[in-house]
Amino acid sequence: MERPPSGRTQGDPHRVSALGAAHNRSRPRWLLTRDFALVWWGQLISQIGDGVSKLALLWFVYSITGSPLKTMVIGLLQTIPPIAFGPLIGVYVDRLPKKPLLIGTDVVRALLIGLIPCWVSVETFTVERLYVLVFLHAVATAVFGPALTASVPLIVQRTQFTAANALLQSTTSLGVIVGPALSGLGIAALSSQDVLCVNAVTYLFSAACLLPVRLAPVVPPRADGAPTTTAIRDLLAGLRFALIEQRIVLLLTATAAFYTFGTSAFTTLFPVFGRKMLDLGPVEVGYLWSAFGIGLLLTSLGLVWVTEWSLSQRVRLIAVSSAISGAALWGLVWASDHLVAGLLMAVAGSGVGALTPIAWGVLQEIAPPQMVGRVLALYTTGAMTAAIAGMTFFGWTTQEFGERPSVIGIGAILFITAIAAIAFGRWVQAHRPSSALGDPAASRTRLEACGP
Repeated sequence: MERPPSGRTQGDPHRVSALGAAHNRSRPRWLLTRDFALVWWGQLISQIGDGVSKLALLWFVYSITGSPLKTMVIGLLQTIPPIAFGPLIGVYVDRLPKKPLLIGTDVVRALLIGLIPCWVSVETFTVERLYVLVFLHAVATAVFGPALTASVPLIVQRTQFTAANALLQSTTSLGVIVGPALSGLGIAALSSQDVLCVNAVTYLFSAACLLPVRLAPVVPPRADGAPTTTAIRDLLAGLRFALIEQRIVLLLTATAAFYTFGTSAFTTLFPVFGRKMLDLGPVEVGYLWSAFGIGLLLTSLGLVWVTEWSLSQRVRLIAVSSAISGAALWGLVWASDHLVAGLLMAVAGSGVGALTPIAWGVLQEIAPPQMVGRVLALYTTGAMTAAIAGMTFFGWTTQEFGERPSVIGIGAILFITAIAAIAFGRWVQAHRPSSALGDPAASRTRLEACGP
């Protein structure tokens, strides 16, 4: 049950974290608050498990089928649920207590991609059965993601939003660093199926870390009337807010769409690129993926210190970082030395790490507390729709024209993302006074002024 911490009156959860100032006086603040620290440690272990299982899933399918398109199906199945169910999930994330949602989905994911693969015999563990498990796992993840991001304003202060999102992304990057390397070693020593079993423990550890977390209370949207009617009403309210009242949400989603069109295709097909373009085995592919995660981690940690930058400054950072990633991918096409390829992967990872924490921070700032889940779900739906289009397109391109043209195309998409971010930044500058850009306390007022 979500409850306010001891000694705290119920107020705006965007203004004061669930811990309040007492914990800020008593603990080092590198993880912001005690509750956020618990979430961070749980996510760290969970993301390492995800890093282990992601390479195992992709390698299992590619080793069995030898088809880039069938390998790409894993990525498609992971992105369909946020697109198909995202808006409705957002409605119920806003209505339901977030803590039970987070714990429940962790347990479900432990069962689907952890325990079930251990129980199924090697002879009957087919690609088709794996597809079913991946899809159901993706449904649970589609609930967990918005619920976790919507919980951030309930455990940290407003000025810490970008920092908190960056620290959560650091768990993803640490998972990318450690997970694939462990996965490559596990695949070589055991099998892809055995490696998947690790995820059961990591998800259960995450659920255990969430048990003592306290979230600030939020008054949910009114649900007077028939369930279907109220769900549609709440969904339309979220759409109106995102598409009409706050045009900045639409512009941010469009920028993210270019980004996910390219990056999702690259991360899904990288085992294919590594094996065919660089002639690597599973261990070497795992190491290169880890190098990508190191770059992502460095950017995530760097974003902790830009949490109070103005919106236009943060958007310019997205533009620069996207261009850097595009250049690194183009360099990867002609890299013949494995060390050079590793350095380029690290640079590419550092470039793609800026957009998501910044975007989430902006959305958390502008959305009312009782609407954060819907706004984040709508943003995710737009980004994931672009992701599935990118994976489909570049999966086909790789199948028909080879690996190098696909990597060149993905790099070009990241340059287009940089151009879109520049245009977005100019719009921001044209719609708000420059004197107010550095004032975090005025961020809500300034962002509300960016409507149509």
